[in-house]
Amino acid sequence: MSAMELNGSAIVAMAGHECVAIASDKRLGRQAQTISFDFKKIYPIGDRLFLGLPGLGTDVQTVANRLQFRLNLYKLRENREMKPRTLLNMVSSFLYEHRFGPYFVEPIVAGLDPTTFEPFVASMDLIGCPMITSDFVVGGTAAEQLYGMCETLWRPDMGPDDLFEITAQSLLNAQDRDALSGWGGVVHLVEKDKVTTRHLKARMD
Repeated sequence: MSAMELNGSAIVAMAGHECVAIASDKRLGRQAQTISFDFKKIYPIGDRLFLGLPGLGTDVQTVANRLQFRLNLYKLRENREMKPRTLLNMVSSFLYEHRFGPYFVEPIVAGLDPTTFEPFVASMDLIGCPMITSDFVVGGTAAEQLYGMCETLWRPDMGPDDLFEITAQSLLNAQDRDALSGWGGVVHLVEKDKVTTRHLKARMD
């Protein structure tokens, strides 16, 4: 069994028209045993920027703390908010530094460019190889199910309401088909002037 599959997770990020959404499940388990149903897997990085961390639960918390330290140093040195592509490069570099003893996380970056408001979604593997797309990225033990749902439902230039609905439905339908993720979900919808966070109710078994 891979360490990536020990705790279970499902994270998806989708791009719309001047908006982006990122969603995750809430379950933390040890295979079939549920440990927590309110585990944080998505971390705010800036006003319009989020980082999703699917993978091993302990490494998720460790990587989040170490990246927060680097983010604080960046803000002190640059005196500005970090752009999505800059965050991607920072996380990729951080993971590659530990390539011989990697953290078991596959981060997902989602946000809006602070100047052009272009949506940005990207993912990477556990040693930091980035993949930037214009539609959606997925991660976690429910990745295969998420790919199927997202390819079916996603369409270009969606507005905020449609983007939220399709992201939420993709997450809920995919995690219902994955025994290691579930117990509800949380969706962060990023627009030019606001960020909306909504919690989803789902099957609790």
